[in-house]
Amino acid sequence: MGSALPPIRKRFGQNFLHDQAVLARIVGAIAPRPDDPVLEIGPGRGALTGALLERLNRLVAVEIDRDLVAGLRAAFAPERLELHVGDALDLDLASLGPPPEGGWRVVGNLPYNISTPLLFHLLDQMEAVRDMHFLLQREVVERMTAVPGSKTYGRLTVMLAARARAQSLFGVPPGAFHPPPKVHSAVVRITPLEAPLVDSALYPVFAKVVNQAFSSRRKTLRRGLSGLVDAARIEAAQLDPGARPETVDVHGFAALARMVALS
Repeated sequence: MGSALPPIRKRFGQNFLHDQAVLARIVGAIAPRPDDPVLEIGPGRGALTGALLERLNRLVAVEIDRDLVAGLRAAFAPERLELHVGDALDLDLASLGPPPEGGWRVVGNLPYNISTPLLFHLLDQMEAVRDMHFLLQREVVERMTAVPGSKTYGRLTVMLAARARAQSLFGVPPGAFHPPPKVHSAVVRITPLEAPLVDSALYPVFAKVVNQAFSSRRKTLRRGLSGLVDAARIEAAQLDPGARPETVDVHGFAALARMVALS
């Protein structure tokens, strides 16, 4: 891409992956077939892009940094890399055209500063997704894969579990990036559930219950959900009103949402 690389922009949370062994391991985990519909979020300087295109006939990517876009267009032929300029937080998968058969395979080394809101944004479009493989801050992956009762169990865990399964694949040290981040990273695979635990009609109520419950996670369900559902309905959902939200699994929150919807 030339000797003069674009500057690293802190506002975009850029940490560029350069370790060839890690890149190979990520591509191996994705295991793309030549004609797979793969969407890369934040291709950056194109390290993962190039590794993927060794396996793929064509790749679609979304990049917000216009300086990086120029380098990507110089490095990859347009018939191989279909590049969209914009913010992934505004991305509507439907804008990329008719959904491919089986859904998009979404991949990326996500900027740490937008990883959680971007995950929530993509969760709302899971019907168009086959699977997702992301390189994320290890703490975020731990929250995604947490179990009830653990310190990392929370809103992200529950909202994800209602629609998908998350699997932590392997860790990545800071030295694999430039500049090296101050935290460790991990690669996670997200696969949509064949049948979501919460249907689309109930999902807004479910999201409201989960958000309110975890906004004060040290409060009991009775106190944290006051004004939304009373103790009698919490008990009707087969839950203890004195329980704290971090002890309630996704099925419990789904039952609470059904109680709220009935009230």
